[in-house]
Amino acid sequence: MQAIHDVDVLLLLATMLGAKRKPAELLDIVAAIDLLQGNVPAAPKLAEAFSRLAANGLLVQAGEGFSLTPDAQEIVNKLPKKADTAERLFIIRDKLSMYASKGEHAAVTVEEAAVNAAITAHRAAAASPVKNLLVPKPKPEDKSAQRPGQRQRKPMPARRRKD
Repeated sequence: MQAIHDVDVLLLLATMLGAKRKPAELLDIVAAIDLLQGNVPAAPKLAEAFSRLAANGLLVQAGEGFSLTPDAQEIVNKLPKKADTAERLFIIRDKLSMYASKGEHAAVTVEEAAVNAAITAHRAAAASPVKNLLVPKPKPEDKSAQRPGQRQRKPMPARRRKD
């Protein structure tokens, strides 16, 4: 790829997260981007990123969803599990800089209105009391504090001496 944008790298990682078992829908990709970065880029930038990645043979449209091509899966696979998001994005950016597109690829056009609708739906779902399953569980603040239900053993009763 010639020019590598931050949105392209983020979109690749989010599509990998959203498309584990089936092609990721636009709402799944937006939720994954929000999980990774904390905010979602503007709709025009996301629409351009979809078309750029598809033109380079890294993203394909499968029905209503999107999935990674084998070339993109090769780029995204084998990321360190204990690395944080910034390190993962850096590794993907490095691999994308060495990637060379092979031949012509099918174009993918995503309407800005569809991206805006997905962002709005995600924000509405985030405001509702329903839990987002993509959000990791919060870790306890103080590890030295006892967990509920964990008590110390009762001390043994003092033995009485026989006089």
